[in-house]
Amino acid sequence: MLLAIAVGTAVSCTPSSDADPAPARPMSAVKPARTFSDAAYAKHIAALRTRLASKQLGHLAIRIEDPFVVIGDGSEEDLAGSAQTVRWAADRLEQAFFTHRPTQILDVFLFTRAASYEHGVRALTGSSPTTPYGFYSRHHRGLFMNIATGGGTLVHEIVHPYVEADFPEAPPWLNEGLGSLFEQSSERGGHIIGLTNWRLAGLQETIAEGAVPSFEQLTALDVDAFYGRGSGTHYAAARYLLYYLQEKGLLRDFYREFRAARAKDPTGYATLAKILGERDMPAFQARWQTYVTKLRFP
Repeated sequence: MLLAIAVGTAVSCTPSSDADPAPARPMSAVKPARTFSDAAYAKHIAALRTRLASKQLGHLAIRIEDPFVVIGDGSEEDLAGSAQTVRWAADRLEQAFFTHRPTQILDVFLFTRAASYEHGVRALTGSSPTTPYGFYSRHHRGLFMNIATGGGTLVHEIVHPYVEADFPEAPPWLNEGLGSLFEQSSERGGHIIGLTNWRLAGLQETIAEGAVPSFEQLTALDVDAFYGRGSGTHYAAARYLLYYLQEKGLLRDFYREFRAARAKDPTGYATLAKILGERDMPAFQARWQTYVTKLRFP
């Protein structure tokens, strides 16, 4: 029998077989309209139960956080805490950047131990994870997290399906820059903000070595180049470029203007110069590098 399930309501899923949760976050005062109907969620969860039963993953709890279904192998209380992070991140990201939500229900699998994460990813995707933290898979329509490592990766990966829906032609530097920005996040004046994080030290070292690519080069990197050699620097430079825009009150305007200008400015470099009011971008990058060297984490 299919049951209608309210948003934010936890339900238990026990297939035929036998760390730290993400931090609780304050909820948005105004709830956005539902993305999918009760019937759509009921159908999705019925299929999910069947799928999980065949994988022998043990007891899993399920909770709806529109437009996601959150599944965890911890307690109901663990799942409620992590689900609140999902809700907080989704609400704040929509408020700040995204006018379009994912067009299909996405599963967020939260595993509370490294071993269960490894086993769960293999069972659900057919492959071992390539990261100990977590990832988003468009092909498998879900996010897969080792939530024992903290909630930062969870917020990072939530960004990706939103960018996919809202700005499908976004270049990798923007997609990963936004995800990385919010992997260490809080809020200011009711808006999500990124904080300095562990990527800072490596970027400061690369700046000292004079090895940071120009912003023109960074923004022009395609997927293979961005994720290839030097990817750590690419992630960090993109993150702290967006962090600078955030701290100057320019990030949301930049995202919206770049999205609108994508056809004529595919890399975002021209929009970046426009938003910054800069005619000499190399000179700006020199000032940005000085700015970054003065940042501190924690």
